[in-house]
Amino acid sequence: MRIADFDRAPDSDAETTARLWADVPQWVGVVVDERPYGSVDALVDRARRASARWGAAELDAALGRHARIGEAPRGDSAEAAASRREQSAVTRAGSGVAARLADANARYEARFGRVFLIRAAGRSPKEILGELERRLRNDDETEVREACSQLAEIAILRIRSAFENETSANETKES
Repeated sequence: MRIADFDRAPDSDAETTARLWADVPQWVGVVVDERPYGSVDALVDRARRASARWGAAELDAALGRHARIGEAPRGDSAEAAASRREQSAVTRAGSGVAARLADANARYEARFGRVFLIRAAGRSPKEILGELERRLRNDDETEVREACSQLAEIAILRIRSAFENETSANETKES
């Protein structure tokens, strides 16, 4: 996809695309309504500023589409494909780390009432497990802030990934 295509897309198509980045209705509305952006960086900047207001309600709205860390996402949707890419290192974790992740996930869900969310891309299974165990000690308010921050990181990663060819082409031109 090119940023020009997203900028010109009908609202319904742009909303479908933006929901793949983060399924937070108000955020999707802002990202779509404030087009055109003209550049991926402008879109990322606006998406990041709009995500700064996220709280528990936005987090809960978005989590319905996120797979548990360490579990293979089901289905062939674009969301499942993104989760598979982002969690590729975790799905190859050794059985000991995988068992500890499953246990920590269960404790997290019992403690906070939602699945554990972390930007898995670029992190090893052991790093993710360490973060999960650390965040289990958070109070509710701190955990909502951390989880929202991770959701925003995932959204930005997915935006950049959606326009990867365009970003690479622009970086090549600038070199």
